[in-house]
Amino acid sequence: MINVLLLRKLFLIPVFFLFHSLAIAQVPSDTAVIDIDSVKTYIRIYDKSFLFIDSVTKTPISKITEQKFVPFLSFKKRRPVPFHLITKPAYISFTIYNSKPVADSICFFPGFLFTEIDLYKKTGNGTLEKINTWGTASGYPSFSMGPNETIEVVARLIMCKNDFIALTPFLISKKYLDTYQRIDLHQYEDIRTTGFILSGLLAMMILFTAANFFLTGKKEFLYYCIYSLCTFFLIFFYAYFYKQPGRINSYFLGYFDFFFLLAGTIFYIAFTRSFLDTKRHYKSLDKLFRIEEWFLTILLLIYTILHYFTDYFWLENMIEISMKFIALAIGVVYVVVALSKRRKLLNYLAIGNGLLIFFSCVSLVMILIKYPMSSVLTAALFYYEAGLILGLVFFLIGLVYKNRMELIEKIKVEEAMKLEAKKQEFENQLNVFKAQQEERNRISADMHDDLGAGMTAIRLYSELAKDKIKGQDIPEINKISSSADELLNKMNAIIWSMSSSNDSLGNMVAYIRSYAIEYFDETGIRCTINLPDAIPEMEVNGEIRRNVFLVVKEALNNALKHSNATQVSITFTINEKLLQLFIQDNGKGIDMENLRQFGNGLKNMKKRMDDVRIGFAIENKNGTLITLTRTLRN
Repeated sequence: MINVLLLRKLFLIPVFFLFHSLAIAQVPSDTAVIDIDSVKTYIRIYDKSFLFIDSVTKTPISKITEQKFVPFLSFKKRRPVPFHLITKPAYISFTIYNSKPVADSICFFPGFLFTEIDLYKKTGNGTLEKINTWGTASGYPSFSMGPNETIEVVARLIMCKNDFIALTPFLISKKYLDTYQRIDLHQYEDIRTTGFILSGLLAMMILFTAANFFLTGKKEFLYYCIYSLCTFFLIFFYAYFYKQPGRINSYFLGYFDFFFLLAGTIFYIAFTRSFLDTKRHYKSLDKLFRIEEWFLTILLLIYTILHYFTDYFWLENMIEISMKFIALAIGVVYVVVALSKRRKLLNYLAIGNGLLIFFSCVSLVMILIKYPMSSVLTAALFYYEAGLILGLVFFLIGLVYKNRMELIEKIKVEEAMKLEAKKQEFENQLNVFKAQQEERNRISADMHDDLGAGMTAIRLYSELAKDKIKGQDIPEINKISSSADELLNKMNAIIWSMSSSNDSLGNMVAYIRSYAIEYFDETGIRCTINLPDAIPEMEVNGEIRRNVFLVVKEALNNALKHSNATQVSITFTINEKLLQLFIQDNGKGIDMENLRQFGNGLKNMKKRMDDVRIGFAIENKNGTLITLTRTLRN
């Protein structure tokens, strides 16, 4: 039994040393050596390289050559790299030989999304010497070799914090590098062009919303401007860096792509709240949006801390995925609730968001199943961009609709304000008119009570004086009596025109009738008054009554003094459209070519009627006919 155990130990000793030497892989076989002359364009070096990922010790670069490197192909999880290894430095080792008699250079390409790529060569004493001269930032670091030189190269790689990191080491001829990059870019030219076109549309939207914000001061345009800016950066950098290596692209895809996506989402929620005024119109949605805003903001802060200050990429990735699904779930809830409200403005935004969610899901599914891309229509990014375009279109439709509704509402408010102003103006005019009318009534009452009584007393005293001096003819006393009588009649006419209680058509007709009959009494002229069977209730203000009465008075005076008439008729007619007053005498008529005797009187009569918008006409018709015409409003 002892002999068997001893034999086993002796057998394990050479096996242990054999496996130990393979794990360290410090001395590659000749078949693992890469001849630089064989790299005409580019070659994969999967089978001729070794890998070490420093997952535990944080080994300094001076000690790397002492670590265990394994054959690259034995690492099965290199595409994609597991989450727990992404934050760890990776080292790829390979041996290369320059069989040319002249010096040459070659480029090393480890794959996409590396923030740092440093190349070292192993010196004779086992230390590492940095050899890359340029290209680290571009993702294609190069190094030079002398003629017939053999070196062992160690590439130190710092991976970007992204869940699609793949280790795919290539060697590319430096002369072929430009061609390689052009061919690589050409494969995705249609995707890049689509991204640039959408970026242009977003740039115009940024200018449009910024201009609207500065013109109107509305926060909704500021929020949408920031959302468009975040989306612009997201789409533009995706298009610019699509399938390209490099440090900046790694920074973008490691953190800023998600930052722009989430920040844009937060500002889009703020825009929606402001644009729809959810605080006033949709309180349940407003509460949901507020919770989502705070929740996403806090998670974004936690995500940032994890990204820059910790190595917990698995937790960072979990938060990123969680935020995307939470935002998606809330977006779906918003779309369902918004469509159920049946409000056009709300529905426009809901449809745009629904289309964006749908195409984002299509894009996500294509990424997860690794759908092969043969054209722009099979690219996952294209469908996300299509969703953005449709969301933008429905935003513009909603904006046009909202502007139209606001314009209608503004016109309604302005019309209401104008109506209120007119109403106030009318009330002010009515108050002024009432005050004027009250003043007229007061003056007419004072004239009737004071001046009327005084004029009556003068007329009475003149008559008493005439009785006391019977038999004596004193012209002055007769003039005092007649002047007092005439002045009393004029004063009564003024009082009648000023009193608001007389502001009616029937009162005016009655007053003219009474005056005409009394005027021609004991003059030898027969006066007839023709009135309609019914005089409608119609308001006639004091100004019109006074001017009409003075014209009638002047016409009757002319008929008495100048016409030699024996008969005068006054006729009122009224229908639905016209009110007319005819004053007709049977005298000698009027000499239209010689109006000296009537000149000023006729001019005054016409002017009075023009002032109150009443038609005036005078003509010879079996005497003199004066016609006053007033068009009635419907």
